[in-house]
Amino acid sequence: MLEHAYFIPFYPLIAFLVIIFFTRWKEKLSAGIAISMILLAFVHSVFVLIAMLGRHGHPLELSMPFIEHPALKLELGMWIDGLTAVMLMVVTIVSACVHIYSLGYMHNDPRWSRYFSYLCLFTFSMLGLVIANNFFMIFIFWELVGLTSYLLIGFWFEKKSASDAGKKAFITTRIGDLGFIVGLLILTFYVGTLNYQEVFAKVQSGAISGGLLAAAGIFIFCGAVGKSAQFPLHVWLPDAMEGPTPVSALIHAATMVAAGVYLVARGMTLFAGSATASMVIASIGLITSFMAATIALTQNDIKRVLAYSTVSQLGYMIMALGLYGVDLAHGHHTAGYVAGTFHLMTHAFFKALLFLGAGSVIHAVHTNDINFMGGLSRKMKTTTITFFIASLSIAGIFPLSGFWSKDEIVASTTGHPFFMVVTLLIAFMTAFYMFRLCFLTFTGEPRDKERFDHAHESPKTMTGPLTVLAFLAIFAGWVGLPWLHHGFSSFVYHDVVHHAGPNYVLMIVSTIVAVSGIGLAYAVYYKKAISADALADRFKLLYKISFNKWYIDEIYDAVIIKPLLGFTKVLWWFDANIIDGLVNLMGWLTVKWADLKMWFDKYIIDGIVNGLGYICMAGSWAVKFMQSGSLQFYALMVMAAAIGIMLYRVTSIGFYFYLIGLVIVALLSVLVKMTRSDRVDAEPNIEG
Repeated sequence: MLEHAYFIPFYPLIAFLVIIFFTRWKEKLSAGIAISMILLAFVHSVFVLIAMLGRHGHPLELSMPFIEHPALKLELGMWIDGLTAVMLMVVTIVSACVHIYSLGYMHNDPRWSRYFSYLCLFTFSMLGLVIANNFFMIFIFWELVGLTSYLLIGFWFEKKSASDAGKKAFITTRIGDLGFIVGLLILTFYVGTLNYQEVFAKVQSGAISGGLLAAAGIFIFCGAVGKSAQFPLHVWLPDAMEGPTPVSALIHAATMVAAGVYLVARGMTLFAGSATASMVIASIGLITSFMAATIALTQNDIKRVLAYSTVSQLGYMIMALGLYGVDLAHGHHTAGYVAGTFHLMTHAFFKALLFLGAGSVIHAVHTNDINFMGGLSRKMKTTTITFFIASLSIAGIFPLSGFWSKDEIVASTTGHPFFMVVTLLIAFMTAFYMFRLCFLTFTGEPRDKERFDHAHESPKTMTGPLTVLAFLAIFAGWVGLPWLHHGFSSFVYHDVVHHAGPNYVLMIVSTIVAVSGIGLAYAVYYKKAISADALADRFKLLYKISFNKWYIDEIYDAVIIKPLLGFTKVLWWFDANIIDGLVNLMGWLTVKWADLKMWFDKYIIDGIVNGLGYICMAGSWAVKFMQSGSLQFYALMVMAAAIGIMLYRVTSIGFYFYLIGLVIVALLSVLVKMTRSDRVDAEPNIEG
């Protein structure tokens, strides 16, 4: 089964093709095909995980040539190691839960079959990205992930906000992908291949100079900045909430945003080759995590709180991976790589649970605004319990999954005091805003009685996946227990076995920080011992910055979007009035010149030709009457000419009078002949 792991992405691809071409008119059959294929991919992934455990994480690579050239070698292949096996499990588990959950959430949607086909294509894209053995393949699936996210975020495209969110996500991530392409071109030019292991071997041998290596690493990281919503390209992810909630769960937990973190983890040898690139990665991660956490403190849309939470947690992972690269570049060995990848796994489960729990709430009360919720624990027991479990996990409360991975994150900041302090502050804010969300949604008195009265627990198709994910949110992190000598750490870090020893001081400190955040939320939003409005008034400036998301969108709108729109309007005016004006002027002049030539040809050239013809015809018409055939007439004409010559010799005046008289006589004669001819023609023929 391990050698055939390349077939795992094809299960959802087959489902996509079957639904699109054969079963899209049969909605239940389409959903059944999609879920069956995802479950097959999950089962195959389980066998791959078991096989990799038997190999102790030792990798397997299979490839075939795609392009072979003396200066360039590209291939198609797969790379299966511990990290790949873990990600295959994460993607297939979360995707299966989302597919099953969607049976209840999307049951009345008119585009049911299309929705499930898009989910399958999305899953195929991420699975292909995970098993790729080279940057060429990962970029292909990277772009396919971007396309499918656009289709799913804008799935309800009849809503302008949804179609705008899809376009925003697509364009913003393309900006990061431009940097990704530049980084790949640098590697291609200096290495001649994009195979992971060959690139890493060249990097370790010093084939790429320090400056170029830093540039290549930073440019490739730009792709992760876009996909994993890191500052300054984080603005698309909160707006992506316009898509269906199960899609949000899939994007935030196991597919699109996970792709950026996976890219950094997979290319860690490349990034660790430059302390500069690694420090850039760590700094961007820390800035993103802190900024997003501060924004989540004041948001009232349940999905946007979770969206900014995702951005913050992704920043956590990126920071840990960056610090690992910094330390490795300086000859140190820390838990950063294990921390980042470990948190990627645990976060997928509890964040999927949080989004699906939010979807269950929205399905019940038909609003995203937590100000219209409250008291829902009385109506939605399963949703409430599972949501609180996920919140405790993300807050890092012992012994849930999030505790162990967050502890690794904090441990990775050892030796970097500033990073450690900010990381603990972020942990405090995470616990606070998550339990602010819990208390305002599920506890207290209902703030909208009508919505509360109509609220009800979601169907089994929705609560079942919540239960599965809640189990994983509790226990999945136990594979990374520091006391296990063959746990997650040694499995994903097969090159040099790294056992992160337990740091009890950090465990205690991080737990105190998390409990303090929960306690403050409890005092403010459950017991109401502290007024939230009073806090907002006291820290009015900070509250406005947080509530308005640091005005990043407004800054982009003022500094980038409006100037670009203004510039495009100037270009449009120039094109419409100058370029088109010149073209239209040349066309008008051409038409007028053609009209002039036509007039000259018709009235001058044709006029001369036709005039000569008319003169000849008139002359012949006049002369024909002089050809009478009568000898007397001809003799008369000779005598008249002779008299005229004599008069011309004697006197010119007499000649002219004579000539005029002859003309008059000739005309009269012609008229007489014409009259007689007409009369003869008019007489009837009485002969015979």
